[in-house]
This record gives sequence, structure tokens and C-alpha cells, in this order.
Amino acid sequence: MTAPYHIPVLADEVIHYLQPVPGAIHIDGTLGGGGHAQLIGERLVPGGTLVVIDRDPSALQEAQSRLAILSVNLISIHGNFRDIPRLLTERNISMVDGVLLDIGVSSHMFDVPERGFSFRTDAPLDMRMDPTTGETAAELIARSDEKELCRIFTEYGEERWAVRVARFLVDRRSREPIESTAQLVDVVMGAIPKGAQSKDIHPATRIFQALRIAVNDELGALQDALNGAVAMLAPGGRLAVVSYHSLEDRIVKRSFVRYSGRCECPPGLPMCFCGAKQIIKIITKKPVIPCDEEIRQNPRARSARLRVVEKLPETGGER
Repeated sequence: MTAPYHIPVLADEVIHYLQPVPGAIHIDGTLGGGGHAQLIGERLVPGGTLVVIDRDPSALQEAQSRLAILSVNLISIHGNFRDIPRLLTERNISMVDGVLLDIGVSSHMFDVPERGFSFRTDAPLDMRMDPTTGETAAELIARSDEKELCRIFTEYGEERWAVRVARFLVDRRSREPIESTAQLVDVVMGAIPKGAQSKDIHPATRIFQALRIAVNDELGALQDALNGAVAMLAPGGRLAVVSYHSLEDRIVKRSFVRYSGRCECPPGLPMCFCGAKQIIKIITKKPVIPCDEEIRQNPRARSARLRVVEKLPETGGER
């Protein structure tokens, strides 16, 4: 039985800041279960266009009936949001009024055991957001040396026991291929001393996060998506980004600061050499977070952070 998709996070806040209006063109670059897309699409009637993108073909299929009731021009795309400019250009769209990016893995992916995202059930070690392409987590583990595994666990998981986990993993790999989530959990539990294991989060949490990010190149895709979304925004158009951990939020914050024209040159230089140019204004000075009631109803929203920017009129042209 297919697990149900989660309710959209910060739904009211997303709609408030994106300001979708009839006749506008909006993108939901991370469709998931279609909750955000439905709310946006309802406000584009009449005459609006809603473009939905997802790497996971099952997300597009599951959301089809939910979005079919919308009286909008619906364009559904199986693709990566890092390719927004190309995906839109191929469909003769040169500019959009709003973009939503709800970053990270959807709750549905965690809830379907065979996808291999969760350490709570034994399953093939896959972790691909798009199961039709790319290497699996098992294949990444099989080809990576100890140094590379350590880098992944440190950079993407901020795991303090990265060196030890990488060493244990390579040793276990020399005796048998690591192909299941249960095997990986067993390695992590053995590598992290019991006295150092947190009581608040599962010891394998950061390792699974790191591998998932590496398998899907999530941080590289996010940076490309931010650049592409800003480039495709019409004057006055808005980009809203929901992130869930510090690595994502840091990229979003720094990118928005850069787009706002702040000089990135090292201090002490006699003049600016980076060519900083303001192309957006930051709408949310601080990230918008869920209220206590939303967290109570949906605990997975706890770490969500919403940041929003608006394209400056003088940077755009005619639609």
C-alpha cells in the first residue's frame, strides 16, 4: 500500500509571500504530494499557468488527480529543478511570476521502505530521488574510498564520528557488500561508541542524511535551482524557498545576500572587484518558521525555514 503524502509545510505563509493572482505563471519546483501546488493553482484562476516539477515520477503520478481539478494551464514535468531555465525554455516560457522550492526529501520517500531513505526499516540501500537514473547509495559506498566517505559524512552530515564510521564501513565492505539499510545501521551502531550515542536522535541519522545528499547532489542542485529561478523571475516576481537543515538554509541565505548586491570581496581591498549587482530585494529579513500549532499537527515541520525574495523591476524586461 502506498504511503500517503504529507501535508504542505508553512502553507499559509507560502501563499502569503508568493502572492499568486489570476492569470499569473507560477512554478512549484518540488511538487511532492501537490499540497502547495494545489493552493497556488487555486489562486491562478482564471487564465493562470502552473508548472510542476519533480525528480520522482511517482510524485507526478500521485499528484495528478489532486491537480486535475484545477482550472489552470497545468504543465507537469519529470525533471530536476536545477534545470528550471532549460525546462521552461523548452516549453516556450521565458519568464514567471513566482517560484516555490520546498527543499529536501519528501515525507513520502521516507515512508516508502523500498526507497531506502529510512534507517527504521530494512530495505535496499537506494536513496535516489529519481529512481530511474543515477547511482544508488549502495553503489556510492562500493566505489568510494575511506577518505571520500569521511568527507561525505563530515560535509553533508556534520558527523563528529565520520572518520570512525568510514573506517568501519570500509572494513565491513571488504568482507561483504553493503547493500541494505540494516547493514549500514549495523556498521554505524558499531562505529559510534554507545556512550556517545544521542538519546534524542538515532545514531544513523546524520550518516543517512549525508549519503542521501551525496547520492542526489542535493546541495549542488539547490544552488543551480536558486540561480535559475532568479534568472527566470519576471520583474516583481517572487522566489520562496523552504529548507530543513542548516546546510540548505546556509546556501539559500548566502545566495539571497549575494543576489541583493552585497560585495563579496575580501575586506581591505581598495575597491570592489566581484561585480556585485543587486537583482533582488529580500522580503523576509529573518526566516519564517512554523508556529507551535503546526508543529504539533505535523512534527516534521519543526525544522522548516522559509525565505523569500522579490526580483527588482529594473532587472527585468518585457514578458
